[in-house]
Amino acid sequence: MTTSYTRVDDIVLNDLRKVLSAERVTDAPQARFQRTIVPAPFPIHRIKDYMPDLVVFPETREEVVEIVKIANEHNVPIVPRGGGTGLTDGAVPLRRGIIVDMKRMKKIIELDLENRTVTVQPGINMLKLNEYLAPYGVFYPDDPASYPVATLSGRVGTGGLSLIGARYGHTRDLVVSLEVVVANGEVVRVGEGGGKKTRKSSSGYRLKDLFIGHQGTLGITTEVTLELVKLPEAVFPAFFMYDDFQTAYKALKEFTECGLATMASCILFDERKIAYLRRDDEAWIPAPEWLDGIICVCLYGYEDEVEVGKRRIMEIAARTGGVYAGEEISEGDWASRHDRYATPLHGRKKDGQVVRMSWHCEDASITYSELLAVKDKWHKVVDDLIEKYDIFDNWGIFMYAQNPFRGYGDYLMEIDVGIQDQKLDDETWKAWSDAKKEISRIALEHGGSMSSCHGSTRDGEVELIADELGYGYEIMKMIKRNLDPNNIMNPGKYLLDCAYDIESEAKV
Repeated sequence: MTTSYTRVDDIVLNDLRKVLSAERVTDAPQARFQRTIVPAPFPIHRIKDYMPDLVVFPETREEVVEIVKIANEHNVPIVPRGGGTGLTDGAVPLRRGIIVDMKRMKKIIELDLENRTVTVQPGINMLKLNEYLAPYGVFYPDDPASYPVATLSGRVGTGGLSLIGARYGHTRDLVVSLEVVVANGEVVRVGEGGGKKTRKSSSGYRLKDLFIGHQGTLGITTEVTLELVKLPEAVFPAFFMYDDFQTAYKALKEFTECGLATMASCILFDERKIAYLRRDDEAWIPAPEWLDGIICVCLYGYEDEVEVGKRRIMEIAARTGGVYAGEEISEGDWASRHDRYATPLHGRKKDGQVVRMSWHCEDASITYSELLAVKDKWHKVVDDLIEKYDIFDNWGIFMYAQNPFRGYGDYLMEIDVGIQDQKLDDETWKAWSDAKKEISRIALEHGGSMSSCHGSTRDGEVELIADELGYGYEIMKMIKRNLDPNNIMNPGKYLLDCAYDIESEAKV
């Protein structure tokens, strides 16, 4: 059985223009092109297959409701888009249709210092939000690498990881409640029970988590109430250098299990990451030749407790063979953690040649005991790919402690791959998709999850979604089918078209 989506026609266009002012509805080719892709590698030669028919820019909940109702009535696919900085295809319109660009919905609705919450529209980004909050002595501690450019709607849609989540938690932990417009135009607020600002409830299902990480397949977020925490008096980052990666790996456990409440971040760099950063003069500071592993630890808190924590981590480093890189390198590198998001617009290959490359991060959740085995297998997959096609480059691996409110446990493990995406063709795109699938398969074989924070929505890994979730994937399909019976909400993502026992295609 095949269903056909309706392409945006004059009827749909006129209906939308009754809701939005003319300048907030556009079918201009440039606007559509810009909202087809995300920073991750994309088969540019196939871009016409994915370009949306229309882009709209709502500013209020009521406008989103009307846009969704129109799309549902006319059977037009609809895809919400935040900052467009995601590293998977969450915002790519696989079935064309309407892109709902959320960036104009960036108002701060209510600051409640007494109950430590702020309620905002989802188009705001964390940098702008925290600039507003700073004079009040509080901040919203969701700190991704994309901090200056990502929007809250994208963070909610992907269920993102925060670089300081070991102390403050990640997006899912920092959202108190949210308001979502579902496919029939109904508005639902989900959180802990019915309260907008309550953090703990046993009333019914915990529906909030259903709408965090759903990649726009269940609705469009229009309002979010967030946790606020006190601005730290002190932040102390420390980079420790090791002459052997295995030693650094063992030391990682010492750091993450030390019990410091001030530990906000702990990151391990592997030897291939260091080798890449050495040859990329825009991304690294000169480091000793003997360096083969790095651990970055960052503490947040009051001056006195950070001072105690500083002594503890210095003792651990000395005992495990780590050498403190010094204040200048440690503070400078930590301060630039957000700037690096845009650095991989180029790559410096092993022969020293600078080429235009996009950056892809294949991420997974891996427990500590499996990190080494996964690391070696992942590198082999990427190195085999490079041997066949020189448009790829291996940029090494990061391992981030990600257990919220504590350092130990599982890690966001990412292998970074540079790709000359302008040279992608059908053959190399298939080779890249096959490599991603193998990377994901390895993560599952070692008891992990194939995505920690970006979402398993791209060619390759998405094909294993049912393998990871088992009967849980059947439950996902039931939820999708019931909340979105016409399959208009970001159709094709997570392969959820199969929930309808149909093959969806655009009607030309």
